[in-house]
Amino acid sequence: MSATVRPCACAALIVLAWAARAEASCTISTNAVAFGTYDVFAVSDLDSTGEIIYRCGKDKNIRISIDKGGAATFAERRMLNGSELLNYNLYLDAARTTIWGDGTEGTQTYFNADPPNNQYVTLTVYGRVPFGQDVAAGAYSNSVTARIDF
Repeated sequence: MSATVRPCACAALIVLAWAARAEASCTISTNAVAFGTYDVFAVSDLDSTGEIIYRCGKDKNIRISIDKGGAATFAERRMLNGSELLNYNLYLDAARTTIWGDGTEGTQTYFNADPPNNQYVTLTVYGRVPFGQDVAAGAYSNSVTARIDF
């Protein structure tokens, strides 16, 4: 019996935002986490990375959070293809053990008490789609918002 491969292309887009302040002195931009093709018959997780790039002036104590992207919980962010769901998550660490969130529900935020003055800092966003999800072929996507508070 032969199995039919049902690959799906998927990406989590990180949309940028920043805290409003009249003399805004921090900027933030992003490069999406593009997972590529998810194979429903794979026996290992699908990992990928993206980036958050920020630059601050004389600000201290900056914090960067990422929202749930429309999911009910940080435990399972989800990409959508119509009504089909493909679970994934975003992490602060390469081991993918610390969920990058807003500090609630067991998540953590990126914090820097003394960011370099007027220098770009690139942070890696580690993404993972767990194996074993039975989803239909198609393009899956999700948007999350990264926020910098200073």
